[in-house]
Amino acid sequence: MEALRPGRRNATSSDGGTRRDLVAAAAAAALVVVAVLVGRYIEDRHGTLHVNWPPLYARWYPHMGVGTPAAVCVAVLVVGYGPLVAARLRWRMLLPAVWAASAAWTFSLALVDGWQQGIAGRLTTPYEYLTVIDRFGNVGATLRDFTRHILLHSPGHWPPHVAGHPPAATLTFVALDRIGLGGGGWAGVWCITVGCTASVAVLVAVRALAGEELARRAAPYLVLAPAAVWVGTSADGYFAAVAAWSVALLTVAATRDSRTAALGSGFLFGLTCYLSYGLTLIALVGAAVLVVARTVRPLPLFLVGAAVVPVAFTLAGFDWWEAYRLLTRRYYEGAGGVRPYGYWVWANLACTVLIVGLAAVAGLRRVPGRVLRARAEPEGRLATVVLGAAFALLAADLSGMSKAETERIWLPFAVWLLAATALLPERWRRGWLTTQAMLALAVNHLLFTGW
Repeated sequence: MEALRPGRRNATSSDGGTRRDLVAAAAAAALVVVAVLVGRYIEDRHGTLHVNWPPLYARWYPHMGVGTPAAVCVAVLVVGYGPLVAARLRWRMLLPAVWAASAAWTFSLALVDGWQQGIAGRLTTPYEYLTVIDRFGNVGATLRDFTRHILLHSPGHWPPHVAGHPPAATLTFVALDRIGLGGGGWAGVWCITVGCTASVAVLVAVRALAGEELARRAAPYLVLAPAAVWVGTSADGYFAAVAAWSVALLTVAATRDSRTAALGSGFLFGLTCYLSYGLTLIALVGAAVLVVARTVRPLPLFLVGAAVVPVAFTLAGFDWWEAYRLLTRRYYEGAGGVRPYGYWVWANLACTVLIVGLAAVAGLRRVPGRVLRARAEPEGRLATVVLGAAFALLAADLSGMSKAETERIWLPFAVWLLAATALLPERWRRGWLTTQAMLALAVNHLLFTGW
């Protein structure tokens, strides 16, 4: 009779679930090791991966820096007190606290490489946006002429990141320069400061769709995300925040019937599509939101808002579809045509493990079961949105347009995968948080990342 008591059944089930979590985490860690070993062999033998420390765009460089003590302190504080603070702090205070803690974590990790190498110099390399600021003296003329400089053999061809993104990405830094915030320092601070709001956007969405308890459970994991290594400092962290707020506002529109939120969500989605071509896939996360909310009421106003940025750029003379077609040609004329799809199609997933951490992998292990068995329950609703993000990431992977460098490119999808950590049992929370912090600290101190 003792074995039939509910408490004993739940304990057994919890133990079994934890064992499966650990198996999933171990399998993910093994995938990373295999990706490193196989990638090292391919690069040494054939030189076709075009990365120094596959599967990451990084090089081996054990080091410490001014940010090391701060990063360790933030990690200790969040592991020790994060779950308690997340559970007890008033919601309106929790959101800015999460943003501040995320920013402290990200800035600290970036400063491990020093101010110049970690923040101020990241967006000023020959590959980056700030090298072409002076070519946007006449914005209208530059937009009309933008596609003529995408291909590698074109005169005055754009640097890789400028050519590889719609012009709203570069125009962001042009605008910062015009208001007196020019240079790599301000650009880096912008990307980190805005990028760290993505965690807040995810919490807003989770609370609206699945309840405040799950949002609070996810909060410490969103703060200590290994993804912070690449949010500080790459423009993709900024892109991730814009995309995340588009989804967050859509959840508000769907659950509260807010017209303003629907318009705002659409506007930010349109902007997202003009920041990065591949982020059109964030629509799959938005679709999952509408499925969970069981409504399409926000769609008309969402589409109105989504048309604003595309119409403005089209009237200014920029053709998104033509630019994407030319970018595809340039991609395969360059490293994209050399990097082997057979390696990157699975090694990209190893990159994802390093972005989201083993805790998120354990949470993702629980997602299919929640979707199948508890779709109408809070955990099932959360799992459905996470599944939408996973499908978006897999679509990007299979497309072949994301061979390498996905540790930054997929940040907009990764922030939603991190929400799966809310499905983990509370008794193991500090242990999983510790693995997240240790992974981020190890990557940032053992490698010199390219972004």
